[in-house]
Amino acid sequence: MDLINLTKQFGKKNIPEINPGDTIKVSFKITEAGKTRLQVFEGICISTKHGKSLNGSFSLRKISGGVGVERTFPLHSPLVAKIEKIKSRKVRRAKLYFIRDLVGKKAKKAREQKDYKMWEEAISEEEIEKIDEEKKIAADKKKEIKAKEKEELDKKFDQAIATHKEKEKPEEDKKEKESK
Repeated sequence: MDLINLTKQFGKKNIPEINPGDTIKVSFKITEAGKTRLQVFEGICISTKHGKSLNGSFSLRKISGGVGVERTFPLHSPLVAKIEKIKSRKVRRAKLYFIRDLVGKKAKKAREQKDYKMWEEAISEEEIEKIDEEKKIAADKKKEIKAKEKEELDKKFDQAIATHKEKEKPEEDKKEKESK
């Protein structure tokens, strides 16, 4: 098979044009302890490699907690559920690695252009609904467990009060006998 047919068969369609300087929000699937969830990474695109081909990728950079964080995403990965282009900036470089050294307003010096585009995988909507249903089921189970625990605690509390009152009755009887 040639590369064009492979791209048509396995590649994602209608991907927005991603250029260095764009602010992009990527939703990707993370599996932890058997649960799948979507995590969002929003940052400035500092480089793109291999365009829209099957091995294409792009790198995003953001500041999180005062620390610069960079992440590279494969363009056609099945784990990438959504790519959303938030802002577009006019820059004069193909690779914006110099942004690593800049802080504050100097990093945002490039002129902004509004260019909102989004790519979303059709299957991801169903998966999002499935994940939400799993969360609701887990929340219902937790509520049931908490309700059972509360009932057990109430029973124990009532028993403790009853035994406490039984212990106080003989003491009251002794006091009454002594006072007579």
